[in-house]
Amino acid sequence: MKSQTSIHVTSVPAFLFFLLASIALPKPGLAEDYRENPGTEGNGDYTIGPDYRIDPDLTDRGNPKGKLFEFSMRLADSKIFRGDDKTLDPKKPVRTERKIWVYVPDAYRDGTKAPILVTHDGPSRLDLVRHALDNLTISKDPDRRLPAFIAIAVQNGGNDSYGSQRGLEYDTMSDRLARFINDEVLPAVLNHPEIKAAYPNIAFTENPWGKAVMGCSSGGAAALTMGWFRPDLFRRLITYSGTFVDQQDHDAAEEAEYPLGAWEYHSGLKLIQNSEKKPLRIFTHVAENDNRANDPEETYHNWVMANRRTAAALKTKGYDYRFVFSRASRHCDRRVFEHTLADTLVWMWRGYKGE
Repeated sequence: MKSQTSIHVTSVPAFLFFLLASIALPKPGLAEDYRENPGTEGNGDYTIGPDYRIDPDLTDRGNPKGKLFEFSMRLADSKIFRGDDKTLDPKKPVRTERKIWVYVPDAYRDGTKAPILVTHDGPSRLDLVRHALDNLTISKDPDRRLPAFIAIAVQNGGNDSYGSQRGLEYDTMSDRLARFINDEVLPAVLNHPEIKAAYPNIAFTENPWGKAVMGCSSGGAAALTMGWFRPDLFRRLITYSGTFVDQQDHDAAEEAEYPLGAWEYHSGLKLIQNSEKKPLRIFTHVAENDNRANDPEETYHNWVMANRRTAAALKTKGYDYRFVFSRASRHCDRRVFEHTLADTLVWMWRGYKGE
């Protein structure tokens, strides 16, 4: 595995003409002007295992290291996820603060508008992502080289499943998480004193093709949901053991439109097949012995069925997608990450052109 709008103006004052033009015409650097040609290499369905090994590019190969930062954000300061949602189960603890980890690779140059990778359930798998950045941003093989993206690992709000803050954030079919990351987390990173001291001119790209999201389990479903609801913000999506099942809180307002939660991507409403194709690049995975692998369809909770159906829907709709089925493995199996993540990242960033 390796991977214009023209306007016609008459008798308009000059200042107003330029104002209208600045609004109506595309602005350089935005997604409308951006083009890439990743090709189809690495697309499709793959089966791996039962033997697994760690990819050398996910180990310390002695290359220059970047800088790792850590800070916290109080939930009470958020306008989106305050920890007091009416759907929360009072018996499920909510964090008062969430930790944020930021890894800036050695290959990043201050002042450059960096691409980013947001990872859920931080710092999960950040160690592997760091090694991939250290090794592959300087790869002599152009087909194996990663852009110097900044990795941002975001901790969930606490607990799991129905009635939890994590479930609210990850399993809800809405754009709330995408807005939270874009409007609150990213500015917090850019304005953090310690990060600013090290990189006074740090900046993130505004190009949604330069913004990736990765997660496992509900974090994986959240990665797809962020791109699905806000492709204007995030377009490269990595989901391992994705929770494309009915795990949205039954008291959620979104139940009216998506009664089976993320199960609706592939069955029921068949969101992927019945919606206009979105500008997304999507990696999905499921393990042979993933959660509730033998459950009947009517439970809406069979992870293997859900992920196979999601991949099939992506294929039918003509997405750039990659689906990995890992034999003799379990839910969010670290061995699968160690075996595949370097190739996954290389495939995910194929064709990307930095600023």
